[in-house]
Amino acid sequence: MGSIANAFSSSIGKKLIMGLTGLFLISFLLVHCFLNCFVFFDKTGVLFNEGAHFMATNWIIRAMEVVLMLGLLLHIVQGIRLTLENQAARPVKYAYNDGNANSKWYSRSMGLLGTLLLMFLVVHLSDFWIVSRFTGIEHFNGGTPVDASGHEDLYAVMLAKFSHPWRVILYVLAMISLAYHLLHGFASTFQTMGWNHKKYTPIIKTMGVLFSILIPLIFALMPIAIYFGLGL
Repeated sequence: MGSIANAFSSSIGKKLIMGLTGLFLISFLLVHCFLNCFVFFDKTGVLFNEGAHFMATNWIIRAMEVVLMLGLLLHIVQGIRLTLENQAARPVKYAYNDGNANSKWYSRSMGLLGTLLLMFLVVHLSDFWIVSRFTGIEHFNGGTPVDASGHEDLYAVMLAKFSHPWRVILYVLAMISLAYHLLHGFASTFQTMGWNHKKYTPIIKTMGVLFSILIPLIFALMPIAIYFGLGL
């Protein structure tokens, strides 16, 4: 057990944990984005609520939520540890350092981008996940609204939440941070896992760029469309 603990506490072990949890979070983003897309195909919100109801009642997904939360916390903790260790390894600042010559600015700012995303997650989870899973949406407007199918009307909650411009701005800024976070993290995850090959690495990098742009864009378009009533 001691050898296993030492392996995961080593520099390589910490990066491996970041890679594994990052891969899991990428998978979650795909599923979550797919569910959010229901908003654009049904103005009544029934389709979105059915998807949300399935996610809330399926025991496999509920179990995976626990794993996701643990993985997210581990990813955050390891990210903070790596950032602090990297800063401690360079206590003396050079008079001039052209960082862009060796890496992109967002690659050197993962700690800042991660902090912005953490602030967003606190708001996002309190707005929707805690309401859906624990408190119930009766605390939202004095009653428990249901849709035409009899499911809790989380779509109505979403319409109300995104009627406030500050929340829309927060979500858009968070998705910009997510895009930059993924631009570095997507390819880095595969590299950390050792999945490098001269034939496949360029494909992975291209997929990473597309994923890093499209997924945050779809997430950002949802509150914008709701706030301005675009097609909803």
